[in-house]
Amino acid sequence: MKRQQLHQFAAVLSLLAWLLAQCGSGELLPFKAANLGGWLVTEGWMTSSLFDGIPNKDLLDGTQVHFKSVSLNKYLCAEKGGGSTLVANRRNPRSWETFRLWRINETTFNFRVSNKDFVGLADEGEGIKVFARAAEPGPNETFAIIQNADNPSRVRIVASNNLYLQAIMENYVVADYLGSPDEWGDGDPSVFEMHIIKTLQGEYQLTNGYGPDEAPKIMKNHWSTYIVEDDFRFMSQHGLNAVRIPVGWWIKYDPFPPKPFVGGSLQALDNAFAWARNRNMKVILDLHAVPGSQNGNHHSGSRDGFIEWDDSRILETVSVIEFLAQRYCDHPSLAAIELMNEPSAPGVHLHTLMQYYQAGYDAVRTYTATTYVILSNRLGLANNTELLPFATGLSNSVIDVHYYNRYSDYFQSMNGRQNADYIYKKRSKQLKEVTRDGGPLIFVGMFNKMLSHLIFLDGLIFIDRANCDIYGIAGEWTADLYLNDTKKEDYRRFAKAQLEVYGKATFGWAYWSYKCEEKYWSFKWMVENNYMQLS
Repeated sequence: MKRQQLHQFAAVLSLLAWLLAQCGSGELLPFKAANLGGWLVTEGWMTSSLFDGIPNKDLLDGTQVHFKSVSLNKYLCAEKGGGSTLVANRRNPRSWETFRLWRINETTFNFRVSNKDFVGLADEGEGIKVFARAAEPGPNETFAIIQNADNPSRVRIVASNNLYLQAIMENYVVADYLGSPDEWGDGDPSVFEMHIIKTLQGEYQLTNGYGPDEAPKIMKNHWSTYIVEDDFRFMSQHGLNAVRIPVGWWIKYDPFPPKPFVGGSLQALDNAFAWARNRNMKVILDLHAVPGSQNGNHHSGSRDGFIEWDDSRILETVSVIEFLAQRYCDHPSLAAIELMNEPSAPGVHLHTLMQYYQAGYDAVRTYTATTYVILSNRLGLANNTELLPFATGLSNSVIDVHYYNRYSDYFQSMNGRQNADYIYKKRSKQLKEVTRDGGPLIFVGMFNKMLSHLIFLDGLIFIDRANCDIYGIAGEWTADLYLNDTKKEDYRRFAKAQLEVYGKATFGWAYWSYKCEEKYWSFKWMVENNYMQLS
């Protein structure tokens, strides 16, 4: 072979390697990943001990409570859900009788009602009447909850005028009582029973609960110990080739994020990228919590469980994606950026979501033409295909679907074998629906497509990038079952079924999570105890 031909052949090989890189991390597809959940976005059910040191930890931001007047035997209520006076005339509590706490300190709070107004004292008259009509909390919307030492569910509520609330009559709730702190009898109109009906335990609750002095110590210790370099060794040795790392929107502002969040998570993320590179693993960045919350869950950074992400938040959210893309675009371990985790339907409108996905996609493409961009399906839909037409036009895009038997009552009566059979029959069918003709491609098809679009012309190589598109599926799943007294073999069968079926996803899958106090949710525990093995 002539020297010129050798040089040309070497150039072809070099550019072919470059092309593979340009079309994403295709040589590792499908990805077998674990989520590093509970690390850079805290989730109390995964790491409950983190919350143990918070004073009055049962009353954190987003805790939902009912207040029942012991004298009237009826519940406080914001008529029409807000924009009205406070009354005490309901025998059975529902949404209008539910108050969401915004924590100021361990005893002082704002009360938010179902239409998102805040409870407060009126400015007019004697300033003792109580309304739920403030759009934002101020001094008049501040209340202290005083709990009985012997029975913490018995409380008094102190308003901003330093007087106790009284439910004197069903339609007359006022703050005008000086109080007698030693009397907690059933006939006292200033005494209420407080029933906690729901709590949130996310990063907002953790950092605001500890406060600005203690929260930085707690978080920095957690970040430096919960996930370490040796964890990447373990994952790599047990068959994983990628990690999915959830991050919150506040990481963009590190080291001085908006309160109550604290700085330091960005350095932890930098460490993870270095550890992944050392083990030849890829990183999938997942914007798990967006400004305003996309689903109201604790892992979305929500303060009180309301879904408040909408089109007014698109620019701010895109700026976070742009920050991540710019920072990591040249890192060899970056495989993908997920624009949003688990937006809720109907809380997030499809038109708004696609508007954001287009803007987020464009932001990533400003810095990298090859990194996969992942679009999460909306939660709460029976149909997983609503994003397919939109994603088809986006190069190197991926659709993310999450399959959890654990969260549906449908599976409550199924045994372990029936759960596994459901995976083989139903989940497999659902996966095929998303990977139908014209839908997500498998890796072999992508590789053949790349080769077919090398164009040789006068000794030069031109690459038809327009035909180097691919989009696929990334899953999030667990081997936990909705059963009691389940045998080890049931978990093994269930895990095996999911590995086989989700292994056909063209982009791959991600187990939730690498570590978790709930052992069947922990990839590490499942592997160490021989409940799950990757072939």
